[in-house]
Amino acid sequence: MKLILSDKPIILPETCSDVKIVDLSRLHIRPCIGCFGCWTKTPGKCVIRDDAVHVYPLIARSRRIIYVSRVRYGSYDTVMKTMLERAIPIQQAFIHLVQGETHHVQRHVNAKEAIMIGYGDLTMEEKQTFRQLIGRNAKNMNFERWRVRFAIPEELEQVVSEEVAAWERY
Repeated sequence: MKLILSDKPIILPETCSDVKIVDLSRLHIRPCIGCFGCWTKTPGKCVIRDDAVHVYPLIARSRRIIYVSRVRYGSYDTVMKTMLERAIPIQQAFIHLVQGETHHVQRHVNAKEAIMIGYGDLTMEEKQTFRQLIGRNAKNMNFERWRVRFAIPEELEQVVSEEVAAWERY
């Protein structure tokens, strides 16, 4: 599955029909409450019943994914950060070592090729911080390969279209 998870509406050419686009800005996703119910009460399922329960299974099943997020202070913007925190049910409470670091065991999550597209009027320091964050997240999010790309808001759809077109060449 090919997935685009975006914090704003993205329109692609009609030739990209096999790509699922999830516009998080149009969904009702409440913040994680840290109850760990997804690990103890209902393993693999969040106890909060909102739109996130339809999104995190898509993340788990995807093999190629593009995350599109405005960068705020070197991190994801609120709607993307909230969704990523709510995707914790695709991980287990158990920990294992990955390259000498402790990380959660994944729960039926496909390995991924991921592209993180950060956009906004960014300083070099914000870009560097965002790249470091993605590098850390990549180990927990089951990324086999990943890269970060930046865009200004006016060119965002063009950048996303270029990345989707690159998928089509593989």
